[in-house]
Amino acid sequence: MTDSHSKRSGSVIIMPDEASQGGQDCIPWSDTSRFIGQLSHDLRNYLNAIELQSAYISELQTGEDLKGEIKRLREMVSTLALTLQRLSKAVGEVAPNPIPYRASDFIEDLRSHVEHDLPKESAEITWDVQLEDAMLNIDPQLLQEVFSELIMNAFRHDRGKGPIIARAKIGDDQFLFTFHEPKSRFDSPTQNWGREPLRKITQRHYGLGLNRARAIVEAHGGELHAQYDPNVSALITTVCLPISAKSAQET
Repeated sequence: MTDSHSKRSGSVIIMPDEASQGGQDCIPWSDTSRFIGQLSHDLRNYLNAIELQSAYISELQTGEDLKGEIKRLREMVSTLALTLQRLSKAVGEVAPNPIPYRASDFIEDLRSHVEHDLPKESAEITWDVQLEDAMLNIDPQLLQEVFSELIMNAFRHDRGKGPIIARAKIGDDQFLFTFHEPKSRFDSPTQNWGREPLRKITQRHYGLGLNRARAIVEAHGGELHAQYDPNVSALITTVCLPISAKSAQET
């Protein structure tokens, strides 16, 4: 809920100017988002031109070594272009196109996706699914990004010993998905989970994935929460989504 101490711009909570330190001006997230999006677009155009030029040069040269190096250059440029494309997507507006979708089918699709993309890691996930015939009104492709982000993060950040547990069930007319991640260590606050983009930045990772995941869930009328349980050394993330009115009447 928007109040006098914060305001929403797109999918991010923006703090007021007095929250800044040292009297520096705060830059609204909407401006930052547009800047990053435009910069990403411009750089991709330059990179596309470089890639086309290198392809043209490779056709003119006959030396195999040179062709091989140019091929490597093209691959590097393509990787950078893809990174910028993902960056632009991460700060873009979320606009789902919902359709009726069976909850059990969505989880089955998700499991297939994980097994395909992470064949080794998927064996370390324990699934507990109890969904019956509940229906959701979702954009399945867009919503799958949320769960893929949670699963990728579980293997990327301070993985602890023990299996990752994914539970999906229906309760209180909601689709409830809980994700238990064993953590070797955890010292991050969770009260603003998914609302602090750019907080943790590493090489090729800009802290935008979880923020986008939260925005996607909220665009579906749901909620994303997380809490750390020190008793079991696990981060527990919960995704709540409304089930369709028809499913709610039948339950």
